[in-house]
Amino acid sequence: MTTSKRDFYDVLGVPRGSSEEEIRKAFRKYALEYHPDRNKSEGAADKFKEINEAYQVLSDTKKRADYDRFGHAGVGQNGGARGFEGYENFGGFGDIFDAFFGGGGFGTRSRRGSATRGADQEFAIRLEFEEAVFGVDKEIEIQRTEVCSQCKGTRSASDSAPTTCTNCNGAGQVRRAHQSIFGQFTQVVVCGTCRGEGKIISQPCSHCRGAGREQRKRRMEVSIPAGIDDGTQIRLTGEGEPGTNGGRAGDLYVSVRIKAHEFFQRQGNDILYTMPINVAQAALGAKLKIPTLELDADLEIPAGTQTGEVFRLKGKGVPHLRSSRRGDHIVRVIVETPKTLSEEQSRLFQELAQSFGDQNSDENDKNWLGKIKDVFSGAE
Repeated sequence: MTTSKRDFYDVLGVPRGSSEEEIRKAFRKYALEYHPDRNKSEGAADKFKEINEAYQVLSDTKKRADYDRFGHAGVGQNGGARGFEGYENFGGFGDIFDAFFGGGGFGTRSRRGSATRGADQEFAIRLEFEEAVFGVDKEIEIQRTEVCSQCKGTRSASDSAPTTCTNCNGAGQVRRAHQSIFGQFTQVVVCGTCRGEGKIISQPCSHCRGAGREQRKRRMEVSIPAGIDDGTQIRLTGEGEPGTNGGRAGDLYVSVRIKAHEFFQRQGNDILYTMPINVAQAALGAKLKIPTLELDADLEIPAGTQTGEVFRLKGKGVPHLRSSRRGDHIVRVIVETPKTLSEEQSRLFQELAQSFGDQNSDENDKNWLGKIKDVFSGAE
């Protein structure tokens, strides 16, 4: 006997002539909204029963034809749903809809013996400043899980072999039938005897204690590209922990740490270098040899150079990662004032001081470089 007085098409909000897929989608929408596990409002349970009743009729070809011809009288006592009968056999809302709509509740639960990707590993490596700039191949040693060298991953002793699980016949899964408001459904679960392996290990390998794996040290070479920066990670695909049951191995992430340089600093792809010069070089100008990451380079210091002035040597810096371009070598000048002077140096500076005369004179300001040149060249 039917419980709903409303038209079943109106209950699901679909027009007559709708396809099975349209009816199914409508039922899913309203059932999700009014299911008692989700909707605790008054009347939600009755609404859910009504929705279920409508779906039970409209999803069945014969019942739907009788309903279209005779209405509620056409379905009679066989047309209505059985309320919540069988509902207690499910774990709740998630199990019902996983089973009905193809979710993970039934038939799709993973077994323990399914392929699983291996875990990733991390390794920190320290590089010299020049190694990071120009690139290098470094050998590293890591400890990771490998297939057992004795049993070759079978987990059994050499004089023994795994046996097929009699509970699941080697499938690793067993089926269980459940009666629900939607009819009978089959649930596939992991076998409790072999824990999803499909095999029983009667005599475990003594070397790995039946794990099929062991910890082992491994050496490998890592190629460090030129221009790599501090804190960069290099991913080595498939060099992490091995997978299980045919799953692919994880990845190894090599974290790069770069040691500080005695003279140079890095700013992006530029190299910063602070160069001290004396007052004579700053005043008169000079041609100096500048240390760079490779060979020394010539640098012209113009006369009158002040502390803090910056000079740029193009293309003498750090290579751009995976590129032929390079940054610049930037030289910042610091003019050093001598703390001690010899008698001769003191005499020359005194002559220089006297030659400056009135420091506020414009004429002296214009000619002071010439005076410095005269004093330091020994001119009268």
